[in-house]
Amino acid sequence: MQLKKKSTIIGKHPIVDAIQTGTNFDKIFLQQGTRGEFEKELRHLTKQYNIPVQVVPKEKLNRMTSGNHQGVIGLISLIPYYKLEDLLPMIYEKSEIPLILILDGITDIRNIGAIARSAEISGVHAIVIPKKGSAQINDEAIKSSAGALTRIPICREQSLDGALDMLEMSGITAFASNLGTKKMVYETDFTEPSAIVMGSEGKGVGRELLRRIENQFIIPQVGTTDSFNVSVATGIILYEVMRQRGF
Repeated sequence: MQLKKKSTIIGKHPIVDAIQTGTNFDKIFLQQGTRGEFEKELRHLTKQYNIPVQVVPKEKLNRMTSGNHQGVIGLISLIPYYKLEDLLPMIYEKSEIPLILILDGITDIRNIGAIARSAEISGVHAIVIPKKGSAQINDEAIKSSAGALTRIPICREQSLDGALDMLEMSGITAFASNLGTKKMVYETDFTEPSAIVMGSEGKGVGRELLRRIENQFIIPQVGTTDSFNVSVATGIILYEVMRQRGF
C-alpha cells in the first residue's frame, strides 16, 4: 500500500478557500502575533470544522516552506474526518446496533493503527478522537492499521465530554476499562448500543471522563505487569463485544 506524503496549503486566501470547500486538514499552523480580520475568520472556520490550530514562530513556518506563506500553513489530512452527529442516524437507519470506540489521549501512532485494525475487523462503526491531545493520523499510522484507517470513519470532536453527551442522547451507553473496578469484561452487557472509551498508556481514561462513566469493567490478568497494552486491551474488549452479539 503506497500513500502520498502529506501536502500543504500556504497563504491566507488559499487556506480559507480550502476550508470552505471541505478540504480535510490535520492542523493549521498560524504565525505568532497574527491579529486582525483574517485571524478572526480563521479562528471561526477552524472551530466550525474542528481543525486544530497551532500558533508557532515565523521561523518554523519558514522551515516548512520556501514560498510566501503569509503567516499560515495548512497540513492536509490523509483521511477524511466525519461528524459524529451525522454518522449516528446513518447507523440506526441500517438497523445495526451502534458500536463506537472513543480514544482518550492516545498519542502513539502505532497504537492508533493497531486499534483501528482491530476496530474495523470487529465491526466498530466509528472511532472518535479529540481535536487536541491525540496522535496525528499519518502514513505510519495508516500502514500500521493495514489500511483500516482509510476504511473506518474517524470523528475528530472538539470535546470527548461533549461527544459522550451526544451519544447518551442517542441512546448509546458508555463503557470504560478501569483497573480499579472488580466487574469483569465478560460480565458486562455489550449487546445494547455501546461506546467504549479507551485511555492512554500512562494515564488511562482521563479522571473527569471516567467519573461520568458508570459502566466500568476490568480485563482479568494474572501476571504482575501493570496492564495490557492499550491496543491489545482494545482487541480483547472488541472480541468480547463480537462474541456477545453473535458475530
